[in-house]
Amino acid sequence: MELIEKALEFESRTMSNMTTSDRVEASREAKALILSINQVYKETKDPELMDIMKRLTAKKQKIEKRLKGLPPETI
Repeated sequence: MELIEKALEFESRTMSNMTTSDRVEASREAKALILSINQVYKETKDPELMDIMKRLTAKKQKIEKRLKGLPPETI
């Protein structure tokens, strides 16, 4: 499946030395991949697809956490 290949390629990509716009683009790509895989998962209920979606979601959350930056310290 082409969709799984794209997801695995995205997952193996390194996320160091990314600009902010690269992070935004990567986050959007991850979201699109997750939603596409979810459509297939609804029909097949393949546990491998669920594992891929979980890994992509974890990577997407790391990217978004870095985009938001550190919260201001409250004193």
